[in-house]
Parts: sequence; C-alpha cells; structure tokens
Amino acid sequence: MNLSFFNQFMSPYLLGIPLILISLLFPTLLFPSPGNRWITNRVSTLQSWFICMITKQLMIPLNKKGHKWALILSSLMVFLLTINLLGLLPYTFTPTTQLSMNLALAFPLWLATLLTGLRNQPSASLGHLLPEGTPTPLIPALIMIETTSLLIRPLALGVRLTANLTAGHLLIQLIS
Repeated sequence: MNLSFFNQFMSPYLLGIPLILISLLFPTLLFPSPGNRWITNRVSTLQSWFICMITKQLMIPLNKKGHKWALILSSLMVFLLTINLLGLLPYTFTPTTQLSMNLALAFPLWLATLLTGLRNQPSASLGHLLPEGTPTPLIPALIMIETTSLLIRPLALGVRLTANLTAGHLLIQLIS
C-alpha cells in the first residue's frame, strides 16, 4: 500500500463510516433531551446512567458544604471533554494547548479555592505557609518562600500542562 505524505490529514474511516461524524455527534449524546417522560428510550437511559455515575463519583468525596461546587465542576468537566473531543477532528485546533486558555481556567479556580480556604479555615490555610518544626531564625524566609510558591502555583501548573500537551503534539508530528 503506497501512502503519500499527506495521507495523515485524511479523515479516518471505520466500517465505511467517517469518524468525523461520530466525533461531531458524540458531545450531543452527553446532553439529555427534554421530554414528557422520565426515560423514553435506550439513549436517554444511557444518558441518565452516565450523568448519575458522574454525579455520584463527583459527590462521594465531598461533604455537604462541598456540594455547592458540583455544578461548576461538572460543567467544567463537560466543557473540557467537549473541547478535547472536538480537537480530535481533522484540521481542527485544540484550545487547551494554549497557555492563555489554561491560565484562564486555572487562575479563577485557584483563587476561588484559596479565598474559600482562607474564609472558612484561616488558621489551617495560613498554617500551610510554615512547616512544622521550623527553626525560629528561618521562619520569615520560609513564609516568604511558601507565599511565593503559593502565588506562582497556577502559572507553573498552566505552563506544565501546556508543555505536556504541546510536547505530545510535537512528538506525533516528528514521528509522522
């Protein structure tokens, strides 16, 4: 079988069906359609099961006060899943490979987590800035270092995520 250099950009097929159709339709299967019955067919049963399973996995580790974060976390998960699935289409671009997108998602969530921790448990949150058993002369320097590392954390994680995604794409390009 002779392949040209540009065959890697062709739309893949499975059993004669272009996979672009499946990847375009899959995100719509995640959202239930409104109806007057609870469960109307197998697709809505599968949607209900999928949503119930995700909700259960999300809620088990959280206490009752943490359940108010469930909507933002589940909508963020569906958003990222949809973006990354649409990135599998040929000739498309995945926005999560950009540093600006990763930082735009990381910074508000990090800030909300930090402020919620400071509001609800201020002594425990500030206690993370000073390790236990620190000698007294090192306390000011360690507090400055830990504060700096806390403030740089979303930038560092965003850069790491972007570098990992970009490295994967570069490796695929180099191998092909």
